[in-house]
Amino acid sequence: MKRRDFLTKTIQAGAAFSILGIYGFNNSININIKNELFFKISLAQWSLHKALFAKEMDNLDFATKSRSLNCEGLEYVNAFFKDKAKDMTYLKEMNSRANSEGQENVLIMIDGEGSLANIDTKERLQGIENHYKWVEAAHFLGCHAIRVNLRGGENKSDALKASLDSLDKLSDFAKGSNINILVENHGGFSSDGTWMTEVFSQVKNKNCGTLPDFGNFCINRENNICVNEYDRYKGIKELLPFAKAVSAKSWEFDSNGNESTMDFYKIMKMVKESGYTGYVGIEFEGNNVSEEKGIELTRDLLLKVGKQLS
Repeated sequence: MKRRDFLTKTIQAGAAFSILGIYGFNNSININIKNELFFKISLAQWSLHKALFAKEMDNLDFATKSRSLNCEGLEYVNAFFKDKAKDMTYLKEMNSRANSEGQENVLIMIDGEGSLANIDTKERLQGIENHYKWVEAAHFLGCHAIRVNLRGGENKSDALKASLDSLDKLSDFAKGSNINILVENHGGFSSDGTWMTEVFSQVKNKNCGTLPDFGNFCINRENNICVNEYDRYKGIKELLPFAKAVSAKSWEFDSNGNESTMDFYKIMKMVKESGYTGYVGIEFEGNNVSEEKGIELTRDLLLKVGKQLS
């Protein structure tokens, strides 16, 4: 609350720069604020997906970009080095780049390797096996986790049983590498907080948990329009007890630097109250500003809200 009062007085005084501008341009202030937070800030590589897919940026440049944007950790997406999971020379270079920039490799988000809620046992087991190489890559990179998807289910009960078996098998495999298997609310049943709670209340392995995303609560889409959306705040609250990572999704910002589609303060208050103290990953997906600007706006909002809560 003291921080909020300070911001109000600053605005009333008509300071030349807003507090967000100070965060963005004064690195020493940025670092000092970070040291007071209850969490650390990482950068989800998906925030730069337009530049990466357009070949305007290379996966190996990610660590340098993250450092330049004053983030501390790297959340990779396997799509940007999908043929390199077993390439030790390449992975060694990724480690070297991260180390030289003072960045910590946090996790790898895995897509396109099979549906882990699929009731077709043969296909599902193949999907589990497809993830093994990413567990090993994450271990080599010094990450603490990979993010997987619980997709492919058509019936809630059957999908739950299939998901539990997949998560048990995959987290059993990952134990020896000290890698956590995390599930994000990422469409379908995984965007249903009640269903996810039922899944994780039955998960046996301690290295298996959730990655609550501030967005992604659309359960069903028709013609690219969400027709069944789960309550964002209820869903996040339900996922947080099992969380081993958190994703700060953002889209649009108002003139005061607040995310206009959700209440970041409310969400981060829930994150703090849950006892979570790990990385919060910036994942900007908006179109109204550049990717770098969106990352900066999200970062500065996290700094402001984190200071208010610390």
